[in-house]
Amino acid sequence: MGPPSARPHRECIPWQGLLLIASLLTFWNAPTTAWLFIASAPFEVAEGENVHLSVVYLPENLYSYGWYKGKTVEPNQLIAAYVTDTHVRTPGPAYSGRETISPSGDLHFQNVTLEDTGYYTLQVRYRNSQIEQASHHLRVYESVAQPSIQASSTTVTEKGSVVLTCRTNNTGTSFQWIFNNQRLQVTKRMKLSWFNHMLTIDPIRQEDAGEYQCEVSNPVSSNRSDPLKLTVKSDDNTLGILIGVLVGSLLVAALVCFLLLRKTGRASDQSDFREQQPPASTPGHGPSDSSIS
Repeated sequence: MGPPSARPHRECIPWQGLLLIASLLTFWNAPTTAWLFIASAPFEVAEGENVHLSVVYLPENLYSYGWYKGKTVEPNQLIAAYVTDTHVRTPGPAYSGRETISPSGDLHFQNVTLEDTGYYTLQVRYRNSQIEQASHHLRVYESVAQPSIQASSTTVTEKGSVVLTCRTNNTGTSFQWIFNNQRLQVTKRMKLSWFNHMLTIDPIRQEDAGEYQCEVSNPVSSNRSDPLKLTVKSDDNTLGILIGVLVGSLLVAALVCFLLLRKTGRASDQSDFREQQPPASTPGHGPSDSSIS
């Protein structure tokens, strides 16, 4: 019995494989929206900057293309159109005078404003009358202004509480708290609001005294508030207890000194009295008379 024979090379391909090949060939030959891709440079755009919407891949055999303001193609939203054969650029109803369309399909903006935020759609028309389009969302950010801090109180008694609020007129910003020129280390006694724009400290301690600032930022800019000085006073009850203990200690010490001095004084008086008292005479012995010769 010989070795097992190999599979014949002319094996039939399953119908699922034929379907896959047909799908790939269709995808390869016909233009689809997967070919068009729009990129923004810079990616994060600040108000007043210039921005460039570029087509990463622009297929061949184009007849014309046009840029529209919005996510859909509407005639009244046409910014500009370009015909490849004649190289003619035609502005549309949505043209503001700040846009430039290039032969490569790119759209250039000068001095963008917040109103320029939104979708932009590129529509491409091929010579075989096929149409393809792709959209891109452009976000324009404003430069953030300096925020300010509002405090429930700038002088707080120890064990009390304080609420600091960071106020800004800008939208779409993130908040960060600064303590003595360092990023605030949030402790268990501190609580931040949902968007971090409010800071609550409860209970407050002496170590919380110092200068507080809040910093607001967006993808293109940041700004920091002026310092707010927070003063923490000692608790009156604690101070009273300390003073009472100190006064009591001084009174006890004074009393001890008084008693010691009094005892020492009595002992000294008794010693002086004994030294001044005359010695007692011996019985039977009187003063001797001198003999008269």
